[in-house]
Amino acid sequence: MNENSRYAVGVDVGTSYIRCVVASLDNEGKPRIVGCSQVENSGMKKGVISHLAGPNKALEKALSEVEGISGYNIKKACFSINGCHILSTKTDGMIAINSPKQVVSLDDLDRVEEVASIGKIPNNREILKFIPYSYNLDGQDGIADPMGMNGNRLEVYANIISSLAPHINNIHILAEEMEMNVTSIIPSVMAASEAVLNEKQKESGVVVIDMGATTTGVAIYEEGDIQFLRVVPMGGQNVTNDLAICLKITPDIAEEIKLKHALAIERSEHHDIVVKRGREHYSFNTSEIDEIIEARLEEIFEEVRKVLKVAGKDAKLPSGAVLVGGGSNMKKIDEFAKKHLDLATQIGKSNIESSVSEEVFSPEFAVAVGLMLEDTNSDGDLGGHHQREKEQNGFFARLFRRNK
Repeated sequence: MNENSRYAVGVDVGTSYIRCVVASLDNEGKPRIVGCSQVENSGMKKGVISHLAGPNKALEKALSEVEGISGYNIKKACFSINGCHILSTKTDGMIAINSPKQVVSLDDLDRVEEVASIGKIPNNREILKFIPYSYNLDGQDGIADPMGMNGNRLEVYANIISSLAPHINNIHILAEEMEMNVTSIIPSVMAASEAVLNEKQKESGVVVIDMGATTTGVAIYEEGDIQFLRVVPMGGQNVTNDLAICLKITPDIAEEIKLKHALAIERSEHHDIVVKRGREHYSFNTSEIDEIIEARLEEIFEEVRKVLKVAGKDAKLPSGAVLVGGGSNMKKIDEFAKKHLDLATQIGKSNIESSVSEEVFSPEFAVAVGLMLEDTNSDGDLGGHHQREKEQNGFFARLFRRNK
C-alpha cells in the first residue's frame, strides 16, 4: 500500500451505481488518476439513500476494488449528494468594517457571509456551499475579492446551495461504516461540472445537464460561478422502464436496446433489430423503439428547459449545454438536446492525466472525477472565494460544530 504519498478520492453514490476514482498527487498537488471502480448499487430512491444496507455493501466492494488497483488504503473521500431536495438560493448581506484602518479582513468576510446566511434557509436544511459571486464596497460594485481593500460598508451577493439535513447525515453514516472521513459533500451536477468545464465556459455562460438513472441535475454557470441549480426527478432509467413496459421485455433487455439500437433523433429509415438472450430471440422495429424513447426524452428536456426559463437563461447561454451522466451515452442525445433546448450541445469529457482504463473518461464517471478534484483541496472550493479559510475557521465551521 502507498502509505506515504498523497492521494485524492471521489465517491459518487448514484442510484444505479457507486463509482470511485482515486488519484495520486504530485508535489504541486496535481492529480493523476491511478484507480477507478464501478459497482451496482441498491437502496436508493430518486438519487437519495432510502436503505443504508445497499449502499454499504456496494461501497465496501467498490473501495476494495479501487484499493487493489491504486495501492492506497483509503481513509477519506469527497462524496456526492443528489436529489430534488437540493436547492440554490440567492442571498445578500451587509456589514460595517470595524477595523481601525477600515481594511477588509478574513473576519469581515466571515461576518458578512454569516449575515447573508442566517435565516435564509429552513432549519431542516444544511448549507453545502456558500458561493459569493460579487461584493460591493462603499458603493463600488462587481468586486470579486475585497480582501485587503479599504472601506466602511461591505455587501455580499451570493448563492447558497443547500440540502435536507437527513440526506447529509446518511452520507456521513455511510462513510463512518467504512471508517472513512468525509472531506466534503458536493451535489452531483456541481462535481461533474468541475470535471468537464473550463473557465471560459463558466465565464461566458453554460449549463451542465447530469443525466443520471432517476434524476437529471441542471447547473447553470455564468461570470465564473454557479448561478442556479435544480434537480429534475427523471432520468435514463425512466427511458429503460418505458421500453420494458411498452415492448413487454425485461429491464436488462430494454437497457441493451436503449444503448445499442435506439436513436435519440429521427432516422432516415427504420429497420428490424434482434436481441438474443440464450435461446430466446426478441425482434423489434426501430420505429417503435424510437417513438417510445422520444416521448420520454421530450418530457425530460421540457423539464430542463423549464429550469432554464426560471433562471432567466432560456436559449441565452453562449457556451451552450454540456451533457454528462450515464443517460448521455444514448446515441445522438446531444443533437436531441440541441434541438429541444435551442443551445449548442456537447457530451462532457474530463481531461485529467490517467494511468487506468479509458472508462474513467466516459460521461458516467464525470461526477466521481469532479469529486476527486474537489478532494485534492481537502478543504473544498468548487466556486466561491475564501472557501478554505471560511470552512476551517469561520461561521460554517461553527455551524457544523453546532450540528454535530
